Amino acid sequence: MRPLRRAMAAITAVTTLLIVVLSPEGALAAKRTALVIGNNDYRNVPKLQKAVNDARTMADALRKLGFQVMTAENQTRSGFSESLLAFDATIEPGDTAFFFYAGHGFEIAGQNFLLPTDVPAATEGQEELVRDSSIMADRIVERVQNRGARTAILVFDACRNNPFERRGVRALNGRGGLAPMTTLPEGVFSIFSAGPRQTALDRLSENDLDPNSVFTRIFAKQLLDPGENLVQVAQRTRRAVSEMADTVGHKQVPVYFDQMVDDVFLNGPPKLDAATAQPPQKVAALPPVAPLKPPTAEALNAPIASFSRHNGGWTVSFSLLDPALGISWRMGEGAFRETGFLDALDPRTRKRMPNPSIQLPPDAPAGTIEIRYVDAQGETQGPFPIKFEPEAALIRDQRKILDMTAGSWLAFGGYNTPLLYYTHLMSYRCAIREAKIGIDSAVPDKVLKLPACDMRDPVAIPSDATPYLKIPGSVKSVSVELTYRDGSVSEIKTFRK
Repeated sequence: MRPLRRAMAAITAVTTLLIVVLSPEGALAAKRTALVIGNNDYRNVPKLQKAVNDARTMADALRKLGFQVMTAENQTRSGFSESLLAFDATIEPGDTAFFFYAGHGFEIAGQNFLLPTDVPAATEGQEELVRDSSIMADRIVERVQNRGARTAILVFDACRNNPFERRGVRALNGRGGLAPMTTLPEGVFSIFSAGPRQTALDRLSENDLDPNSVFTRIFAKQLLDPGENLVQVAQRTRRAVSEMADTVGHKQVPVYFDQMVDDVFLNGPPKLDAATAQPPQKVAALPPVAPLKPPTAEALNAPIASFSRHNGGWTVSFSLLDPALGISWRMGEGAFRETGFLDALDPRTRKRMPNPSIQLPPDAPAGTIEIRYVDAQGETQGPFPIKFEPEAALIRDQRKILDMTAGSWLAFGGYNTPLLYYTHLMSYRCAIREAKIGIDSAVPDKVLKLPACDMRDPVAIPSDATPYLKIPGSVKSVSVELTYRDGSVSEIKTFRK
């Protein structure tokens, strides 16, 4: 009866955890509220064609995701303010707040302004007119945070041409589109339809009859894809928009900025890849999920293995549910071998702790490792099969290291000739499909050259490889983005001198 009691206790613990994390009535799944604004009908600057349609499309998508949606169209300065006040009133502590804006946007001295339909046609030296008659994007972030929202999502499809450019008149100082929001507070996620110094396409050509802009038509669909978190939605949107814009020779790469504490899944629980993925420890705002099937006692007792590759070969570490008096293993048809003991006592058994790891040679082939152990009552548990796939294990191990050491991906060096080192990326290149950097840009667009993965000595850097780039001395920052071997894309990291 002992294994059954242990199984029931584990089931109870798992069920309790799921109620806290997944239940829509829990603290992590409070109300979802959204404000969606689309401005087409500008009076003093060029009108737009698709911003209102974009707002309507996004409103429909958000309603499908359970949001209470407020939609506002062609907002003047006073109307914009009233809509924001009404939005404020709907947000309560713990809510997920979503703000979408399609229309003209403008950057002045690094600050982003959303332009209402009655913005004046300002010229050079009249920046103050625009500031006074527009909505500062950072204030929207502050308002949502002040209302106690747990999660704030801001989407700007506003990276269009400078609306103040006119023939015969010197344009207002600043750029069309918006500046990167690189200093967001915790709990905020923002995405822009195009990167810095890029413009967003309303349509691919005069024959493009799609009612939505290139960004919104893709983003709205990705948002509804089940089991994707916000970062995955942003990454897939960026890739699809960039590829679509490339077909007409236009450069448009959406950029996002992530300061979320939790992984946020707006449409169902995360998709899990049995080979590489692990369930996230924290998720927010999840809808109900189907009840889990009770695990068997055998499955609950099974050890969890982790693989680590080093110069001498492989270390395989085991995590056991029960305290153990001894651990043994084999690979193939041979006899079981004891792992030995550590020079430490296990306080649960008051005996020496068995060694929870084994070593494999660097050229160990794929196969099945069988593990068994003697529990505290002297009963043998197992054997339990654990699959060993060297290439997949190496990729997982190096991906984990890269995620944990993101601050070391790049390093500045050199004296007379400044250098940018990417030695760290070379050392863990087996997990990387492609590495891109952006010189003084938030959008990585230059591919780093990495040597091929060598399974015999994966961390070693070949003698003929050059793990650095020469960069101009005037460079202030470098952004970097990794595409992993499993196809997922990292967050964009920025390194400053």
